[in-house]
Amino acid sequence: MEKLFTRIANRVSHIAGLSPTFAVCCLVVVIWAASGPFFNFSDTWQLVINTGTTIVTFLMVFLIQNTQNRDGAAIQAKLDELIRVSEAHNRFIGIEHLTESEVEEIRDKCEQAARRHDEKIAAMAAKKAVTQKRTPRKRAA
Repeated sequence: MEKLFTRIANRVSHIAGLSPTFAVCCLVVVIWAASGPFFNFSDTWQLVINTGTTIVTFLMVFLIQNTQNRDGAAIQAKLDELIRVSEAHNRFIGIEHLTESEVEEIRDKCEQAARRHDEKIAAMAAKKAVTQKRTPRKRAA
């Protein structure tokens, strides 16, 4: 059942994202609007578009959420594997399961470390530039 739902969700998500699908939806709205005078702009005429769009929106929310959940999990698994095989800290694996405040704390620590690293690199570059200015250059004869 899960594989069937995944296949259907993938297919519908793909089709929903195509430009012809958008064009068909626009055509449906134009036809509905053009039919207004024929139905005297009745409550039933309005109910048709309201009901149709509500049902489609309701179903699409679940399909989009399913697709985003799978995409997010796949990306997270790929990132975890990159962390695992690199020199990065393995403690970052699985942080998506922490609370928002815990993740924010880790992010702050990473940003502070990045600033310290940038300052260190800038200091080394400045030192190198000063050293190069002081060293006399040989001139070609």
